Amino acid sequence: MCFPFTNRSRTRESSPLIIRTDSEKSYASSQRSDNRSNHSERSDNNSHRSSQKSDNHSNRSKRSHNSTGSQNKLVRSGSYSTTRTLAVRLLRSLVLIQDSEVYDVPTLANESRTKFSQHSRNDSKSALTRVDSKKSTKWGYGWGLGKAKEREREMLERSPSVDSERPPLYKSPTRTSSRSSGSKRSPFYSNDSASTLINDVESIKEKVDTTDRLDEIRKLMAKEKLDYYIVPSEDPHQSEYVAASDKRRSWISGFTGSAGQAIISKTAAYLVTDSRYWLQARDELDSNWHLILGGAVDGPKDWIDWLVDRAKDAKIGIDARMISHEKATSLNIQLNQQNSKLIYPPQNFIDIIWKEKPLRSKEPVFIQSLEFTGREASTKIAEVRAWIQAQPPAVPSYSKATPTPAQMHIGTLITSLSSIAWLLNLRGSDIPFNPLFYAYLFISLDRAVLFLDTVKLTDEVEDHLRTLNIERKDYNDIWAFLRRREWGEGKVLISPETSYAISLMLTHFRYTVAPSFIDNIKAIKNEVELEGLRRAYLRDGAAYVRWLAWLEHKIQQGYDITEYEAAWRLTEYRRQNKHYWGLAYENISASGPNAALPHYSPTKSGARMIDRETPYLNDSGGQYRDGTCDTTRTVHFGRPSGDQSEAYTRVLQGHIAIDSAVFPEGTTGSQLDVLARRALWKDGLNYMHGTGHGFGSFLNVHEGPHGFSSNVSLVPGHVITNEPGFYLEGRWGMRIESALAIRRVKTKGEFNGDVWLGFERLTCVPIQTRMVKESMLTKEEKQWLKDHNKKCLERLEPHLKDDKRALKWLKRESDRGIGIAAPGPGGITIDWD
Repeated sequence: MCFPFTNRSRTRESSPLIIRTDSEKSYASSQRSDNRSNHSERSDNNSHRSSQKSDNHSNRSKRSHNSTGSQNKLVRSGSYSTTRTLAVRLLRSLVLIQDSEVYDVPTLANESRTKFSQHSRNDSKSALTRVDSKKSTKWGYGWGLGKAKEREREMLERSPSVDSERPPLYKSPTRTSSRSSGSKRSPFYSNDSASTLINDVESIKEKVDTTDRLDEIRKLMAKEKLDYYIVPSEDPHQSEYVAASDKRRSWISGFTGSAGQAIISKTAAYLVTDSRYWLQARDELDSNWHLILGGAVDGPKDWIDWLVDRAKDAKIGIDARMISHEKATSLNIQLNQQNSKLIYPPQNFIDIIWKEKPLRSKEPVFIQSLEFTGREASTKIAEVRAWIQAQPPAVPSYSKATPTPAQMHIGTLITSLSSIAWLLNLRGSDIPFNPLFYAYLFISLDRAVLFLDTVKLTDEVEDHLRTLNIERKDYNDIWAFLRRREWGEGKVLISPETSYAISLMLTHFRYTVAPSFIDNIKAIKNEVELEGLRRAYLRDGAAYVRWLAWLEHKIQQGYDITEYEAAWRLTEYRRQNKHYWGLAYENISASGPNAALPHYSPTKSGARMIDRETPYLNDSGGQYRDGTCDTTRTVHFGRPSGDQSEAYTRVLQGHIAIDSAVFPEGTTGSQLDVLARRALWKDGLNYMHGTGHGFGSFLNVHEGPHGFSSNVSLVPGHVITNEPGFYLEGRWGMRIESALAIRRVKTKGEFNGDVWLGFERLTCVPIQTRMVKESMLTKEEKQWLKDHNKKCLERLEPHLKDDKRALKWLKRESDRGIGIAAPGPGGITIDWD
């Protein structure tokens, strides 16, 4: 998956969903339909899912010239919405649902005071149930309140038992032949990110009318005397992907892309986003909004650049939780030069007017065992404490005096969700595609406090935390903890990505900003994590090959397959894998002009048919308990044109150059980036996204701090993607992506000793040679391509013994030559495949 970066603008061409048939027999298909329907009724009585399943069980008809006789059916099992990350049965019991909680709670009489029901932990957890509540007229999310307004809440927050919880390990169902009437699909969990990757809930997408919403925002702006109000995409933890309850920018603007900032003035509304989303934004924004093309030639670099340029003598409102310390500090400096300033209202304006805001997830946290992590959480915490102790006192450089206790660093506050999950060997299900949970973590030299809601605990997790000597407080108690300075005297270390609200709460006298120590050590995978990634990429590669063989077989038989259907099928193959948890990100499945959009994702109603005239690009990956996968392959099902072959060959050369690189210690990713672009630059071609990014071990698909756009030195244990591409606007696009691990290599000269590094390829999926122009490759590049495909055969063959079609396809790909035969006399072409 290409890392967010500046991209060229794209245009997209879409066609309505055309329903076609598959090769399964009618009788078997109808039997599977009955079985899946019955299974759906047994596993979930939710009417919303039932309606989705009925919508997804669609008939597909064959091309008209092949449709003689009776028509067959392909029956799909249900898919689920990207917004449904909570079980409906849990929603009824979830309380204190907003991030903006009542803070001015008056003293109430016993009969009218908020009451809480206590529950036993028979079902492995307890939670709180609000029976009665008297709301205050004052609201806030807590960080901006002084001590005078603080009210101690002496309430035990316990939660009702959750009648089912997501088991930590996925066990794939026993599958029979695709023609078997007894084939059943395993039940989805309500938060299974795999069920959210394909946008199957919309029928005909309509633009959201934001007029009333903007009017309400402007009324609140008038009360605060604001000239602008900013609605960022991020959540309070600066996450790349956010839960449905944090999609504030999407709700106010109607724009659903993952990156972009909404800026509302007294008379207009603006959305600033980069070129990956320009076309999508034009489709989704209504007439109230003006699209600002971030990164365009002669345009603003980003939303901060745009805002600073026009905000003169202005008051600009923003929720301080939704902007990082680093960005807020930079923005404040630039705004001061324009006689403008940021204002931080005590409550998020969107939370006030969003009446049907989704509830926060109550899915339980689960333990990531030592089998997958390779390190105990206790050793990681000890390493963090050693780092804290090693930090020098925060004294002025000119001072000769002995440091005071107030200048000593006594702890760190961790706000990054992936860092907390990695450090504690815990995982969750709060955010689509990412096995994370909402929490804060404070670690001092003698104390650790986890801010996590009670409802998310199981007995097993409580025992785990008790073993680590970690106290637990509720998620929103972080603000009272910071306000009362419960750690005592001394300074707290925070990362630049920490929300600015926390900086404001601490004040600059009580914190020091330092690069995230946990991000750095998390990025260096230990041998257990590396071995897990090798296994995960092998299983994921086998699923990818099964799917490629299926897709090519169907297209050659004359079936029309949509981008959506292809993505759905690939997910089904992955679902059968051991340790499968879900998908790692939204499935990029693109043909024709859609492939020229680096982050295009098909929808059910807007997907194109995969054609035989242009390349088809698929960028996707699975989340497995032992690793996070990210793979891209571009294939052609017809005869590629000359310009397609030349561009693809240049992309392949860049891919090979990175993969084959040998470099000394201290080399950064940004220094190697040119290797991926050099071949493209020869022909005046380029791509406007990053060449590659780090990724997690059953964590985020984008992980830093290293990458091919980063100035962080690459070291053994880092893992990184290698994904050059090229995109011809409005026509087609292509990208080749493989995952790499940095390792030590032996060189002939060994200059300066054992300091030389190279890459180990983790991805095990063949690279199609049909589009490669052999005359453009060097001898070494030809050998690399042949060796790679041969190695894929050797490693995947044991995993494909039960799939004759996939094994035949794999053997053919490993043996076939480079390119395709030129047309014969009279333009006659023969493809022997």
